[in-house]
Amino acid sequence: MIGLDDVRKARETLRGRIVRTPLLPSEPLSETIGAEAWLKLESLQKTGSFKVRGALNAILSLPEAERAKGVLTISAGNHAQGVAYAARAVGVPATVVMAKGANPAKVAATNALGAEVVFAPDIAAAFETLERLRRERGLVVVHAFDDDRVIAGQGTVALEILEDVPDLDLLVIPVGGGGLLAGCAVAAKAARPEIRIAGVEPTGADKLRRAREAKRVVRLERMDTIADGLAPPFVGERNLEIALRHEDEHLLVTDDEIRSALRFLMEKCQVLAEPSGAASVAALLAKKLPVKPGSKVAAVVSGGNVDPGQFAALTT
Repeated sequence: MIGLDDVRKARETLRGRIVRTPLLPSEPLSETIGAEAWLKLESLQKTGSFKVRGALNAILSLPEAERAKGVLTISAGNHAQGVAYAARAVGVPATVVMAKGANPAKVAATNALGAEVVFAPDIAAAFETLERLRRERGLVVVHAFDDDRVIAGQGTVALEILEDVPDLDLLVIPVGGGGLLAGCAVAAKAARPEIRIAGVEPTGADKLRRAREAKRVVRLERMDTIADGLAPPFVGERNLEIALRHEDEHLLVTDDEIRSALRFLMEKCQVLAEPSGAASVAALLAKKLPVKPGSKVAAVVSGGNVDPGQFAALTT
């Protein structure tokens, strides 16, 4: 299992290559939950989400000979953009497998960053396509979440948060494949053992909840949520192990609660988020977890890749 030293090493690897995103106090959220609330705006990160942290750390950590062959991944969009950006920054080719029906804006952004996008009919076929391309082309796979180097890169989010608010009481994190949760939990618990870590996922993509109950990775046959970035069919084995050790609260939010959070962030906080990025705030607004009056709470707004038309459709 990775540790704080791995996250700190990732921080040095990424220094000067990514944005140190702001942690902004939010009076509207503070008033709503009765605690001091901050928003960690990874929506302002390069490529519009936290994903570039893990992708860049993973690619830069590869031996030069492996890296030169090119990198390969599978993604609904944000990790695709992160890998595409990182590969371009390092000067290596990137290939991304996506299921048909992926967010068109994210597909276009991935193409614009120079990656080759290969479509598969559905998620199951996408994983088969990934394996075929790996064998045929000899490419190195950069997993979206079940990779120690990716997890360590994502954990740098927590290092920044605790630099800004060292006595933070509660950190609320959206959960897709679990890389962000795992990295942040490892870093935060090592730096501040008393901090509470809460993971949030949609009711229609509750793969970590089911995995926690089963004590093993559970693959979902169907995902049904507006938060496409939180809807891989399973969580990573590494991430589940870390969640079982370090996640204090696990919360589910509905799509309607996510929509309410999108509106709240835009109207009250002037923050544009995508559905996946708003899940942490949705849990707080819906009072899904106990928050002590006057305590210090940070919610990670993990991404902001949503176009105006999509946002309007989601919030009306």
